[in-house]
Amino acid sequence: MICCVRSRIEDALGHGMIEMRRAQLSFGDGLIAEEVSDLREDWMKHADAVLADEDIVAAVYEALAKRHPKSRSRGRRGTSAETVLRLLILKHIRNWSYGVLEREVRANLVYRDFTRVGVSKAPDAKTMGRWGVALGPEVVKQIHERMVSIAQANGLAEGRRMRVDTTVVETNIHYPTDSSLLGDGVRVLIRSMKKIIKITGAPEPSCATAAAA
Repeated sequence: MICCVRSRIEDALGHGMIEMRRAQLSFGDGLIAEEVSDLREDWMKHADAVLADEDIVAAVYEALAKRHPKSRSRGRRGTSAETVLRLLILKHIRNWSYGVLEREVRANLVYRDFTRVGVSKAPDAKTMGRWGVALGPEVVKQIHERMVSIAQANGLAEGRRMRVDTTVVETNIHYPTDSSLLGDGVRVLIRSMKKIIKITGAPEPSCATAAAA
């Protein structure tokens, strides 16, 4: 599914600037995992099983490695591909902004354990936003296709139908009645006219206007 990945996995596990997975080596990481083992939610256990698949994590690794020409070999050591993926999954499941994601991961030991941040410094919101852009729709498509393949292999889905979530999400706009839409149009026109007058200057009064005056 992913070109030229297998030959790089060994290096990505511990020799490049971008790691495939973050090894749980520190005493603090082990302490956190033991402390929150009974507090993890059920979906996290299923996510752990799916994210054990190397192809899914490799798709993220390849996307991060392409951000800059020398990302694989130069610069300071970056966050592992597995942690990046888990952070973005948590954001999606919770429907959080990147700012909320940063705050919650910093404050919650369960989230630190699930995302493999552990005792390390949690990434800031701007950095995580750049990761989301770096992955893009193609990587998300690869991940979805691999997940469908895993589901098919385990007899959980046939992969012949697609389900779309069409849940309505509340947003901060007013109800679009005819009168309110008309008012919006008038406001936009007035705002545009003011910008034009500011650039070109006030128009000269016409003869008809002068005669009426």
